[in-house]
Amino acid sequence: MNCAAVLKELEAMGTAQHRKVYARHGVAPPLFGVSYKNQGLLAKKLKCNHALACELWDSGNHDARVLATMVADPAQIDARLAERWVKDLGNYVLCDAFAKLIARTAVAEAKAQKWLASKKEWIGRAGWTIVAHLAGSDGAMDDAELLALLPQIEARIHTAPNRVRDAMNMALISIGVRNAKLRRAALASAKRIGKVEVDHGATGCKTPDAADYIAKTVAYRQRKAAAR
Repeated sequence: MNCAAVLKELEAMGTAQHRKVYARHGVAPPLFGVSYKNQGLLAKKLKCNHALACELWDSGNHDARVLATMVADPAQIDARLAERWVKDLGNYVLCDAFAKLIARTAVAEAKAQKWLASKKEWIGRAGWTIVAHLAGSDGAMDDAELLALLPQIEARIHTAPNRVRDAMNMALISIGVRNAKLRRAALASAKRIGKVEVDHGATGCKTPDAADYIAKTVAYRQRKAAAR
């Protein structure tokens, strides 16, 4: 399928209800309002197609850009393309889809380290969301690098832009569930940080308490491991 055909299919999948939902999450037009389920089904159909992903991104349509993050080839994303795309982010929904893609690329750590220092909300959020992905058990960042980020989170989380605070909190959680050593450090940071306030707009979303979330995640993993 070429870009025009994909855009036509996305338009057919869009609904007024999903456009309303996305609007509550800060997504502005142009968008069709396609559910993530249908986005995923279409992505499986299209498979990896980097040239198509670039065309979809350049269309400027929100749904097309989310789909672009699903079909782009991480191996073909270099620093230049990552920098071009990050400047187009305008809401946390697309930002998080973009960060998930960049976390799979060779430039992930370099871009995270650069972007998490940005004062621009969506670029900063992208940086910290990539950190959250790289903090996974098989993530590219090592323990020492993650430990070094905890003082930054403590110092900046309460004064960072709204959606950056949310991403920093999730990065703290991801660091804390990686292993016992990082868990102790992350829990100590969470205690010093206290409650993190994030305005989630006209949605039912809530900001998780980092310490509580870390404890519940670790307990769940331990039960799952014991069951095996």
